[in-house]
Formats: sequence, C-alpha cells, structure tokens
Amino acid sequence: MNLKDFVLEGHRTFMPNVAVDCAVFGFHNNELKILLLKWKYIKGWSLPGGYMKHTEDAELAARRLLKERTGLDNIFLQQHHTFSGITRAKLSAQNLKMFDKILGVDVPADNWLHARTVAIGYYALVEYSKVAPQPDSFTESCEWRNIEDIPPLMFDHDEMVTHALKTLRLQLSHQPVGLNLLPLKFTIGELQSLYETLLGQPLDRGNFRKKMLSTGILKKTGERPTGKAHKTPHLYSFNKKAYAESFKSGISFP
Repeated sequence: MNLKDFVLEGHRTFMPNVAVDCAVFGFHNNELKILLLKWKYIKGWSLPGGYMKHTEDAELAARRLLKERTGLDNIFLQQHHTFSGITRAKLSAQNLKMFDKILGVDVPADNWLHARTVAIGYYALVEYSKVAPQPDSFTESCEWRNIEDIPPLMFDHDEMVTHALKTLRLQLSHQPVGLNLLPLKFTIGELQSLYETLLGQPLDRGNFRKKMLSTGILKKTGERPTGKAHKTPHLYSFNKKAYAESFKSGISFP
C-alpha cells in the first residue's frame, strides 16, 4: 500500500485505534543497541511500529512489523505495557502535518489517523549482526543506536523505551535469556557478559556461576574453546527442554 492510499484508505485494512510499537534490543560483542527509524521530511526518530490489521491479534501484528524491519522470523518477543494516555491523539495530530509535504494533500480533521490510538508495547531481543534493518514508507533509514546514545524520540516513544528496558531487566530475575543471543556453545563468562550488558551493571562471578548451574538450563559439552591455553573454561550449551520449562515456570535469580 502506497503512502497516499494508507492515509486515505488505510482504515479499511488497519484498526484506527490500535497500534503496536516495538523496542528492539540488539546484543553483540557485549554492547546493547536499539533499533530506531529516522523519519522522512521531518526531524524525528521513533521505534518501529504500526497499526494492527483487522485480521490480526497484537502479537501477530508485532511479528509482522518486526519481520518487515529486521528480516527475522524467530525473535524473542514480550509484551510489556499498554500505552493509552489521553495526550496520544494530540501527539499524533502534531505529526500528521508532515503529510502535507509528503502527499501534497490536506488530511481532514475526521481522517482516521486523527483518532486517539492505544499502543501495545513489545520488546524484542536479537543478535543484531543478523539483522538487515529496513525502513518503511514513512522513514528514510532504520538504524542501530547505542542504548546510551538515543536521540529524543517522537510521540511517547521515550517512555516506551524506558519501560521496555526496565521490564527486560526485571525479567532477568525470573526468566532465562540467551538462547538466540549466544553461539550454540559458550562459556559461563560469555553468558555472564550477556547478563551484565543487559542489566548495565557487573555481577559477582562466583554467585552467577553457582546460580546458573543450579537452574538446570545449562549442560556441559565436555569441550573447551580451541586455540587457547590448556586451562580454558568449559563450553556449555542450553538444555532446550529445561530452558523452555524455566521460561514458563520461572527461576529465582536476584
């Protein structure tokens, strides 16, 4: 659907009052980044997102949008909050002015895009070297930015990032992560580096090792990293069945 058809006829395909916005966090080489869109014609950045189709539920819409932006199908995805502030309609109206420049047409006051929209927030975790970022019709680029270097975002997306990151870090205390972020075989140190990067703080090495081994989600491969000194750490892999059970039932990891 081209941009003009989206503005004038999009309500036939999309739900006018329900959107999905995704904070996509990327992990690689002990850095945490977030995927942002740079908009056309106006100076602004936002999270990837869009309206939910009449034929979709929220998670299906989120996975469709992330597939379009990242090219990935198998993404760790969690819903974290519903954003329903009464100021959201005003924020949207301020940015609808851009369509005058893009399309050369006025967007009437009764256009479906002026309606107050409730946004369902998701966050995703990916290995960002595997992502091929793609902009959408409204944006000129889709880029990774370091989590410590995020520009001011449009709409209420600054609030979304803050809440998504807070939820992600809380999740680390009761659900495992790493299955799609680490190599098939990894050291305890590499797993700890992942957790420290996501948390933004160091962890005690002995306590971390003891806790992770006690969860049962790790299994020793009997191998060590090749090409290194003899006393190298053991390599582990995830016990996928135990990982899935722990993700469902929860673990205790303060």
